Amino acid sequence: MKNLTVNDDFLLLEGLKVTTQSSTPAFILLLLIYIFIMVSNVGLVVLIFGSRNLRQPMYMLFCNLIINDVFGATIIIPHVLRDIFISQSDRHIHYIDCVLQAFCVHFYGSTSHTVLMIMAFDRYVAICNPLRYASIMTNRMVLKLSVAAWGSALVMVAILLGLTIRLSRCRRIIPNLFCDNASLFSLSCESVLINNIYGLAYTVLLLGSSIGSVTLTYLKIAAVCMRSKNKALNRKALQTCASHLAVYVLLLVSAFIIVVLHRFPQLSNYRKLAAILGEVLLPALNAVIYGLQIKEIRQRITALFHNGRRAVVNVK
Repeated sequence: MKNLTVNDDFLLLEGLKVTTQSSTPAFILLLLIYIFIMVSNVGLVVLIFGSRNLRQPMYMLFCNLIINDVFGATIIIPHVLRDIFISQSDRHIHYIDCVLQAFCVHFYGSTSHTVLMIMAFDRYVAICNPLRYASIMTNRMVLKLSVAAWGSALVMVAILLGLTIRLSRCRRIIPNLFCDNASLFSLSCESVLINNIYGLAYTVLLLGSSIGSVTLTYLKIAAVCMRSKNKALNRKALQTCASHLAVYVLLLVSAFIIVVLHRFPQLSNYRKLAAILGEVLLPALNAVIYGLQIKEIRQRITALFHNGRRAVVNVK
């Protein structure tokens, strides 16, 4: 029966294996993290757009990362929260919904890399060409970079999923917490050689261009800082680049772990755990890293807390 085409459009998600005793604590923990992600990231966007001093190219590009983090968390976490209290045999998802979710998951991951690439370019211009920064990083350039980051990710993921949905299906079990491309084409009994070739090319192009551009950028920034005797410039470079580099390394490590674990089906439980940690921790940590590391944002948050405390004291 496995080799027969399945007419039923409803697929079965394996999901997390959560015991009855741990389901409620897991639900509460995930819900609190999701609320923190939404409040912190949306709060940062409001803070940046609400302050004239923060309407700079670096922070405007950072808003792309924030929006993408909110998007990524919203795709996955509510879905996982719903499935925690549902038995594994009842975790169904319609095929069209599964394809849409897979598209969004890969779009989120790809956009994370492309946005961090354009943010690296901004840091390169700011540190290596400070006198030309204002003329290069105009509002028009920020818009062009943002469109390029989202647009290139959109095209790559559209081709990736387009090659998958052309396949017929002979299985209906998704061996994952959520739908992704690898899980979708594993449902087919047809040859997936083209999918594997493009999937490999997609991964090499995305990670290769991401690692290559960021590495080259930071090597040039390091060279400029080593030649410069301006301690203030070096301190500012370290401050602004440390946040970007920390976020990028976390994203890269998470991506490599998931890619490697996909090659070992016997480690599916570890892959699921790594996937949910990546979807949950990265958006939460991004807000914390940028909120605490960047001086201007930290000062603005501190000022808001002080104003809030004064208002409470005045009311009392």
